[in-house]
Amino acid sequence: MASRLDGKIALITGASRGIGYAIAKAFASEGAHLILTSRTSGALENLDDEIRKNSSLQPTLVPFDITQGTQIDHLGAAINERFGKLDILVANAGVLGGLRPVGHYSPEAWDETIAVNLTANWRLIRSLDPLLRISDAGKAIFITSGITKSTGRPYWGPYAASKAALEALVLTWASEVERTKIKVNLIDPGPVATRMRAEAFPGEDQKKLNQPDEITDKFIELAMSECKLHGERISI
Repeated sequence: MASRLDGKIALITGASRGIGYAIAKAFASEGAHLILTSRTSGALENLDDEIRKNSSLQPTLVPFDITQGTQIDHLGAAINERFGKLDILVANAGVLGGLRPVGHYSPEAWDETIAVNLTANWRLIRSLDPLLRISDAGKAIFITSGITKSTGRPYWGPYAASKAALEALVLTWASEVERTKIKVNLIDPGPVATRMRAEAFPGEDQKKLNQPDEITDKFIELAMSECKLHGERISI
């Protein structure tokens, strides 16, 4: 029986750990050819070893800093040259940026949080929209957070602002491509045992949370050619 993502070209950002790492393994098990990005080349190589150990797939590793917009432009050009299209984008990379009163953030911490969680995703859209349009069934999946549904949660300023803005950006793009084959959606994964979650909630028992590999089915469903969902914000 054919795997659900056979032959699909899938780009996953922030793939070196946590949710991105789990999605990469799940997509590989479904036959996708993976383009994996992260700042940490060593962690990407560990993921590559694990995928190759369990399949014949050979992922494409792209270690780079996602805040460098010109590198995203170069990535789009390289994908076009090698594959001629992109079928799936999973925009997973994100940072918490620390928790403190709004007025206590340094400009550097603010700028990094906005750069990773918002601006990098705009650059991805800008670079990859043409490649997703070439696909027979282009899919774009962005990771959001339940923080956007709360009313002014203290100490989460830059993260909350960046995720709220990301949702507005993604849903705007979804409206713009509604008459194309591209399907664009947001996923709120809920509480998941990740390093970022541990940073935000120190002392929490992560064994009681969903593990990253327990939430990957929804990402597979949204990435499949048959999926018709578009412009949705999905909570797990």
